[in-house]
Amino acid sequence: MSPAETARELAEMFRLDGVTAVVTGASSGLGRRSAQVLHAAGATVVICARRADRLDQLKQELGDRAVVCPGDLSLAVDRERLIRTAVEVSGSIGVLVNNAGMSQPVAAQDETLEQFGRSLEINLVAPFHLSQLAGAQMLQAGTGSIINMASILGLVAATPMKDVSYCSSKGALVNMTRQLGCEWGRKGVRVNAIAPGWFPSEMTQAEMFDDPNGAQFVERTTPMGRAGRPEELDGALLFLASEASSYVTGQILAVDGGWTAR
Repeated sequence: MSPAETARELAEMFRLDGVTAVVTGASSGLGRRSAQVLHAAGATVVICARRADRLDQLKQELGDRAVVCPGDLSLAVDRERLIRTAVEVSGSIGVLVNNAGMSQPVAAQDETLEQFGRSLEINLVAPFHLSQLAGAQMLQAGTGSIINMASILGLVAATPMKDVSYCSSKGALVNMTRQLGCEWGRKGVRVNAIAPGWFPSEMTQAEMFDDPNGAQFVERTTPMGRAGRPEELDGALLFLASEASSYVTGQILAVDGGWTAR
């Protein structure tokens, strides 16, 4: 094989032409970026979030191969509608990115059961239900990739920060990823997770990056000495979504500047 042929083969390995990808929490932050990256790789993206106006803006930016499906993922009926919409686009779902999530920093002794339950519904129950619904299509087709956006706080504690429901839900999401990856591995469906470290986003901006103490904490405790840049998750996402990771399942890929390696 010539060098040019090798280069083409390597580039094609990361392409997603003809694939329908569902991205939740696509109205901002990492979800919006995920939709842009998958679309750029050739996928048709079905984007979901509560803020329909922001989804419409993203669709205008992406143009063709973008389908808007607003919804509240705390509701089973909206989750079912999302997957039904995605299947109607092309008859199958090739990639599911469970990105939607929530955080509500509060001391454990002050968090109500209602608050804790809502975190679990959005950060754990919704990804399970969506994986189950999309997984049924993928299992029938014998192929598919599910990517859960976990967190470094699903691998280690958040202290000195206080967010027990977030840590609990993301920790459970990590092990759900492992279990589904093992259960469905022989059937052609891969399930993996990305565990981002400290990245500026709508969820983290006020608490971590607008506050000088928060920004200094990130710089001081991250071995690479800085927060992540949005594009530094692109490679991990494309790797797990594409055939480049055809022999990878049940894995948690930390993209955290070394934070969990300390």
